[in-house]
Amino acid sequence: MEIASLARIIEAALLAAQRPLSFAQLAELFADEPAVTSDAIAQAIESLQAACADRGVELVEVASGFRYQVKSDVQPWVSRLWIERQVKYTRATLETLALIAYRQPITRGEIEQVRGVAVNTNTIKTLEEREWIRVVGHRDVPGKPALFGTTRTFLDYFGLKSLDELPPLAELGELTELDPQLPFEAAPTVAIIDMATDDLAGEPEPGDEAIDTTHHHPAQDTTPAEALTTGDGDTAASTHATSEPDHD
Repeated sequence: MEIASLARIIEAALLAAQRPLSFAQLAELFADEPAVTSDAIAQAIESLQAACADRGVELVEVASGFRYQVKSDVQPWVSRLWIERQVKYTRATLETLALIAYRQPITRGEIEQVRGVAVNTNTIKTLEEREWIRVVGHRDVPGKPALFGTTRTFLDYFGLKSLDELPPLAELGELTELDPQLPFEAAPTVAIIDMATDDLAGEPEPGDEAIDTTHHHPAQDTTPAEALTTGDGDTAASTHATSEPDHD
């Protein structure tokens, strides 16, 4: 089968799929045709990517596979297809997600130590329901607190293939000053983007202020936004002062 024919089939499959398709899934399309090699499929994908040079969409590889998405330069016009609405995010939600991304794996208690306030249960629950974070293990200490990390869904939403594609920690300002006891310099090169489609605001934590952003579609803006930095919204608290008990 010629590369052009492979490209047409792959393009159709990617447009028909409601999720990114991995290289292995694309190869399965040609499982009954042994003459179609991995190199041929790779060439077909490259040809499709090259064909998008002057188009309003691009073929990119994210954590879960390949997908077509709208280019950022035409996003302002395409976004008019969706009704814009203001979405409120608590600073607590954004900071919690940022700390999980930077310090993963991290426990709820460690997040509270850095932020200086209790982590609301609804904040963790909301991020888990979004499938942006998950429990990746348990700390080997008394109580066995859960360890949280980010997911492939988190990467896919922000158009990232891996955590290494996020801005390095050195580019962030205030997060590195939150708590010198936790060595951020040793953390993976991870960051968090301060946008999402749905309302991530849980119950506000002490001193938190809601942050308004405009709703956007995940395929409309492929360039990572500025990494989250922490403001002065929180009220300091000791590690024993909590609004809710730690269930970890």
